[in-house]
Amino acid sequence: MGNCILVTGGARSGKSQYVMEQAVKTGKPVLFVATAEAGDAEMQARIEKHKKNRPANWKTLEVRSDVGKQIEKNIGDAQTVIIDCITLLTTNNFMDNVSGKGKINEKKLEENLDREIEGLLACANRVKAKFYIVTNEVGSGIVPEHPMSRLYRDLLGKANQKLAQQASEVYFMVAGLPLRVK
Repeated sequence: MGNCILVTGGARSGKSQYVMEQAVKTGKPVLFVATAEAGDAEMQARIEKHKKNRPANWKTLEVRSDVGKQIEKNIGDAQTVIIDCITLLTTNNFMDNVSGKGKINEKKLEENLDREIEGLLACANRVKAKFYIVTNEVGSGIVPEHPMSRLYRDLLGKANQKLAQQASEVYFMVAGLPLRVK
């Protein structure tokens, strides 16, 4: 993926703002791919604030899964693609794989997330656009107490590693400052 930039960091580290600034600098048409879903009023308010911060001429695609396929169907004339974010894409995958009793099929969950990331990577290789992919780094803190939280951290960490290996550039955001890792 010669034209893919991965931007990671903690919550509220400036990842999305940095990526949007970089996309504006290109001066090219942008497809903004949002993976968040409003499960409550607070999340709905966050989504609305995010939308207001985007330039009006950007096309927005809201998807919860099959991101690569959806981008290819909806790319239009966009030459820049922002995916915000892999963290929420992972959450969507988790929610799709939780039974009514709160049980998770770990193998199916891991296979589905791996398929999602592979599909995104394949799309980035086929589509003639610059990709900015946003994700959170959740493995820098304490080990989560709950097994489901540890599984989430581990699977997101694996997805981030796979994306970073394929990306042409990787940035780690700290207090709004991008640190180039790759």
